[in-house]
Amino acid sequence: MEYRIGTSGWVYPPWRNNFYPQNLPQKKELFYASRHLSSIEINGSFYSYQKPSTYLHWYSETPDDFVFSVKGPQYITHISRLKEVEMPLANFFASGVLHLREKLGVFLWQLPPSFVFNPEKAERLENFFHLLPRSFEDAGELAKKSERFSAEYSPDIIRIKKPIRHAIEVRHHSFENPEFIELLRHNDVALVFAETAGKWPYMEDITSDFLYLRLHGDETFYNKGYEPEQLRWWAQRIKIWAQGRNPKDSLTLLPATNGGVRDVFVFFDNDLKIKAPQDAEGLLLLLK
Repeated sequence: MEYRIGTSGWVYPPWRNNFYPQNLPQKKELFYASRHLSSIEINGSFYSYQKPSTYLHWYSETPDDFVFSVKGPQYITHISRLKEVEMPLANFFASGVLHLREKLGVFLWQLPPSFVFNPEKAERLENFFHLLPRSFEDAGELAKKSERFSAEYSPDIIRIKKPIRHAIEVRHHSFENPEFIELLRHNDVALVFAETAGKWPYMEDITSDFLYLRLHGDETFYNKGYEPEQLRWWAQRIKIWAQGRNPKDSLTLLPATNGGVRDVFVFFDNDLKIKAPQDAEGLLLLLK
């Protein structure tokens, strides 16, 4: 059981001279943030392929016990909409992401708000889940199929035994369907618990052996930090989940089942009011 608490991204000008110390060089922001948080979501991978040298740099800038989450490309989720994506997936895994090595935590796949859950989309999701690699060896084999990048991963990377995990964030209320939860459990993909001030669905069904939370703000989407009592509420809830139990008031579509201890990943994305890093530090302190 481990808690991984951080922010979605780390390059935000309003954080400078606030979370980041005055006169801290921008190139040292990841170095600083990774020593105050235990995880960070990489957002740049959503918008474009990153270079192998970039992943190597991020690896070298962060502590040994740090873990990244990586956001899957929008080309796969928003443009192709999970359709015929074996080659785009191969390109993504051949772009250098495995150079994060043991610091590679979870891949986040975020669906667009217009992606509706129905029988046809359920089949598409099932096919997509079957393509996702679950080990470094699987990811290396998939990367070799790339027609765009040369997958130059050393044998010691491919031999890393850490499993590769996947989580999915949905943004249409049609996903409030028990069949979707069953689909995730069958394919061992975690449902993202996304607090968005009611803007998008919020369910607390546990569908894998870890939890993935994205906290945008409970009253004002993106624009409000969390009060101390709200962070204490989340800390108490997270401890229950991590211990393999479930809060009595869980918002679930299917009956909750108790299980073994669970890792928990939490990312604050309320960045416009520069509260995200402070909220993450506050939650980390409460969980310790």
